[in-house]
Amino acid sequence: MADINLQEIHDLLISIAHEAGKMMLTATPSYLDSGTKKNSADLVTETDKAIETMVSTRLQSSYPTYSFIGEETFISGETVLTDAPTFICDPVDGTTNFVHAFPAFCISLGFTVNKIPSVGVIYNPFLDELYTGIKGHGSFVTRHGGEKLRLPLKKEPEPLGELSTCLVGAEWGSDRTGNNFDVRHQVFVKLCAAKENGGAMVHSIRCVGSAALNLAYVAAGQQDVFWEGGCWAWDVAAGWCILVEAGGIMVSANPGDWEPRVDGRVYLAVRGAPSGQKGVVEEFWGVVGERRLSY
Repeated sequence: MADINLQEIHDLLISIAHEAGKMMLTATPSYLDSGTKKNSADLVTETDKAIETMVSTRLQSSYPTYSFIGEETFISGETVLTDAPTFICDPVDGTTNFVHAFPAFCISLGFTVNKIPSVGVIYNPFLDELYTGIKGHGSFVTRHGGEKLRLPLKKEPEPLGELSTCLVGAEWGSDRTGNNFDVRHQVFVKLCAAKENGGAMVHSIRCVGSAALNLAYVAAGQQDVFWEGGCWAWDVAAGWCILVEAGGIMVSANPGDWEPRVDGRVYLAVRGAPSGQKGVVEEFWGVVGERRLSY
């Protein structure tokens, strides 16, 4: 990686993210049936497609030898990720929020080398919040007005205790039938149930509607945990880098796997803390139990 200028890539991705943000804010989104989406909860807009075209054009102009993976141009069955330097783009993460003007949508731009998330840029244009990270150089949020803060937001984050002390991010997803829907339902109920009823009694569950923003919030320390299955490398590559640079960890949503792949599709993110990360992971895996998300 010595011959790859991560700072230069980071700066270009920020420029692209701001251009994408302007496109989102000036768009009048209406969703399309692209023929590739599963159901009425899985949306795509003309804006998704236009932004991805802009992103790929700018990146290929500056780095023509690097690989590019984008949500809207990905063809099912392709190899998702190789060891080659690769840009990974979700042009609008949280498309359903975008269509409804719910202010939790963003562009997610990641860069991997040897399948390791090495640069991450996530930009929510509605709130003008920019999350960034470079491998080995920390991660930050830049807010409206230009204030730049290192992540996590607390200089001395509290240790992680039991799940009962945690705010958990999770999503229902667009699969609303079958095993994966049943697993989510059972896990959510057990997370929320009182301890006398065999539950974990977490503080609450937040459904933000964007995997990238969920990871940014865990990196910031605003959520303690994010559990997800079914999303793709473009949903998590940027946030993964930002999370790790903030002291967080990423393991599998399914019990037992401490070293998941970026394109593994099942993820459990835990915020940075001086202690307690391993304990929270193992307690969460205990809630999942014998159930398995399968994608």
